[in-house]
Amino acid sequence: MGLSSYELNPMVAVTDMATATEFYEGRLGLTAARTDPDGSKVYISGGHEALVVYPSPDHAGTSTATLATWYVDDVEQTVDELTAAGVRFEQYEGVLESGFDYSTDERGISPRAGGGKVAWFKDPDGNLFSIESN
Repeated sequence: MGLSSYELNPMVAVTDMATATEFYEGRLGLTAARTDPDGSKVYISGGHEALVVYPSPDHAGTSTATLATWYVDDVEQTVDELTAAGVRFEQYEGVLESGFDYSTDERGISPRAGGGKVAWFKDPDGNLFSIESN
């Protein structure tokens, strides 16, 4: 049976829902499907409920890992659109033990093996996300 037939929704802790709403809706262009009684918001992406943002000041921004990735058709175009909306992309330089070179260019874009690209950005609490193309 397993869990593979069930939807999965990443949950992201934030310190302030008003600031988070401005970022997720105003800068990323996400639409809230609903606001729950605790103030959390469930956002639509890819045509279905896909991301839960909830108030939890004690846990917001504590992970250093990428929490979620949007798979887009064109990373460069999406970076340009999000940059124009006020999103700042991260700058990295380095190579992982696996040999993956995650160094980014001046726009924050890193080439992927096989011709794809990836770019990382953070929300106001420092939660890390990426956009990626194949």
